[in-house]
Amino acid sequence: MSDSIFGKIISGEIPSEFLYEDEHCIAINDINPQAPVHVLVIPKRCIEKLSDAQDDDQALLGHLMLAAGKVARQLGVEEAFRLIVNNGAGAGQTVFHLHLHIIAGRQFAEGKMVG
Repeated sequence: MSDSIFGKIISGEIPSEFLYEDEHCIAINDINPQAPVHVLVIPKRCIEKLSDAQDDDQALLGHLMLAAGKVARQLGVEEAFRLIVNNGAGAGQTVFHLHLHIIAGRQFAEGKMVG
């Protein structure tokens, strides 16, 4: 388990409301939302960055994509959402425990959110 804030949330050391949980990941609301819906899908096993993933992480990475779809359906945004992975500080990653951002609830245009 990672000692990052996500590791502490997963272990229960930091309380958080899980919107979704299964044996491989959790989903929580982002504490600094960039859209009306901004949810993080976080694997329970820590991989610091996507670029650190190895061949044996393939099943977990695929699982995260499927979990993101389930969460989007659960939240009623399955028809229009963005799925974002920031890789490294230069790309905006602030917690070095891989996670997916589900962002929805606003109109999107050419790589930017409008509104």
